[in-house]
Amino acid sequence: MMRQELERAPSLGPLYRAAALRRSTAKEPRLPDRELILRGVRADREHLAAYDRVCGFRLGDTLPATYPHVLAFPLALRLMTAREFPFPLLGLVHVENEIRVHRPLKTTDAFDLAVRAEALRPHDRGTQLDVVATATIDDEPIWSGRSTYLRRTVAAGRSTANPNEPVPARSVWRIPKRTGPDYAAVSGDRNPIHTSRLLARAFGFPRTIAHGMWTKARCLAALEGRLPDAYTVRVSFKLPILLPATVGFDAKADGDEWVISVWDVRTGKPHLSGTAYGTGATP
Repeated sequence: MMRQELERAPSLGPLYRAAALRRSTAKEPRLPDRELILRGVRADREHLAAYDRVCGFRLGDTLPATYPHVLAFPLALRLMTAREFPFPLLGLVHVENEIRVHRPLKTTDAFDLAVRAEALRPHDRGTQLDVVATATIDDEPIWSGRSTYLRRTVAAGRSTANPNEPVPARSVWRIPKRTGPDYAAVSGDRNPIHTSRLLARAFGFPRTIAHGMWTKARCLAALEGRLPDAYTVRVSFKLPILLPATVGFDAKADGDEWVISVWDVRTGKPHLSGTAYGTGATP
């Protein structure tokens, strides 16, 4: 795999313009055989503070587990809008995300970020692939994130969840409409399905929807102080959260594992499910 070092983080504006213009899908899809690398990355404290406020984290001297995903996002966007990437960005659905924290990253740490795409594979609703980001210090892995995307070519079946059976909630979150634009501002993920009702409708949503990674970050913020220094958190993104929304949240300890869920309090239908477990635990 070719390794391409960048001098600075890519500018998002031109990448979004490229994404908006891209329409065709490769007849014989292949993932780019290259890894993008950005060295000496540091958190900007003002940006981090804004991110913490939007996602519900306390201000502190360590980076939330989801924050390096935001720092790696410009590299991922550049990779996924390149000509050799097989699918249009706007046709991809983020269906799963896994983050591994090997040790906490401090706000003062300088680290290297690398992003690559791998594991192109068939799925019963189309094609899946993974975009993998890693953070290292002196070549030692500190953090990694794996985002699984679905290129849908087969329509999803109807949900079998019973709309008459809401699930009791440990916590109830009232999520305002501004959550989409607020998270877009701190994450750089300005997909219009999160910020524009008109364009969300064009993609089949009656209203704007919350970012999946905001929902994951909000779950981890609710678990602050209860997870070990080294842990893995895996989530699947289910039905989108239409904004504004009222959702239920629960996190149950099962031995060394936390079982996390977010759902619609009215219907009981799931928005997110996942687990978090410390190093050495069995998922």
